[in-house]
Amino acid sequence: MTAGASGSTVLDLERGHVVVVGGGLATARFCAVLRRKKFTGRITVLSAENVPPYDRPPLSKAVLTGERDDSPLPFNAERLEVDLRLGTRALGLDPAARTVRTDSGDVRYDALVIATGATPVRLPGAGPQRTLRTLDDALALRKELLPGARVVIVGASWIGAEVATAAKAAGSDVTCLELGAQPLCGALGEKVGAATRPWWEGIDLRTSTAVKSVEADGVHLADGTVLAADVVVSGIGVRPAVEWLADSGIATDRGILTDTRCRTNVPGVVAIGDVAQRWTAHTGSHRLVEHWDEASTAATAAVASLLDWEQGPEHDPVPYFWSDQFGRKLQYVGVHAPGDELTVETADDGTLRRAIWSRDGALTAWLGVDLSKDLVKARTAVGGPVSALA
Repeated sequence: MTAGASGSTVLDLERGHVVVVGGGLATARFCAVLRRKKFTGRITVLSAENVPPYDRPPLSKAVLTGERDDSPLPFNAERLEVDLRLGTRALGLDPAARTVRTDSGDVRYDALVIATGATPVRLPGAGPQRTLRTLDDALALRKELLPGARVVIVGASWIGAEVATAAKAAGSDVTCLELGAQPLCGALGEKVGAATRPWWEGIDLRTSTAVKSVEADGVHLADGTVLAADVVVSGIGVRPAVEWLADSGIATDRGILTDTRCRTNVPGVVAIGDVAQRWTAHTGSHRLVEHWDEASTAATAAVASLLDWEQGPEHDPVPYFWSDQFGRKLQYVGVHAPGDELTVETADDGTLRRAIWSRDGALTAWLGVDLSKDLVKARTAVGGPVSALA
């Protein structure tokens, strides 16, 4: 890093060395954008996985249902002149020495990108359980979704609903255990979640049910019940992968704290993707935005920050994500809060069609079911009057 004419810290376009820790979508996008910005220096990617970067959304959809066996990204390490080091796990960071400590030795950098993503939360207990985060996870789980297999999914979450969809299609005997009163309760609230409940027909959905542990004889519930299972899948959330940054001086909360330009509190270090807890004006707080859209689009701001630490574009888009479950596509934009005014619209069969959240007459969030044609208008309308949706 060198001092620019304006006093800002600038990465040398020809001789700089950028190290990226993590091997997912955010990494792939970052490397491509950095090369487009005429950076001809070295790029080294350290990835704990043993396969090149890939797309994660298809894992719980096309890969899990057997429609495909991979989930590629348009990432060509050779063409981008990236030193891609697979199977390399980051163990620690020394910002003063500009060094990443890995299980394969120390790696020095001029600028650092942290894109280590998140790891699934596992249930207590010594019994076997599956999570769904990697390509290997999806391929292994797919083999176990067999006709008649007793599949117990813990969490009627986004990922839980998508796994339930695939398991039901495979002919498995599916039970889903949810702590909340309705499916998707934690993300959408009870009223919206209740309107999705009929979609779970053919699945033993047990809400307001607490799980104590997973043991060799099955899933142990808090009330003492034991459910026998051939397959147990935990879908209760993820945690940003920040443990390796202990004592590094990088500011963290649940994830790595960044501003709207993806900058951490340490000059020359940016964070993107699921590991980043980015400041957003949409909530007036640091927020984890653990969605494909965020990982895909943050690279431009991160690259700009490394090329000029003091000046560059901000990254604070209206959050967006989608889920394919039970033959329906759910799309959500914005950020709602528990106290927002809620309007729920149902389809002819009484199930969820649309949900609209607002505060003081302003649209805070929108959810549509099979309403892709309305998505752009909704995303544009967030923050403005609800009447803009008309």
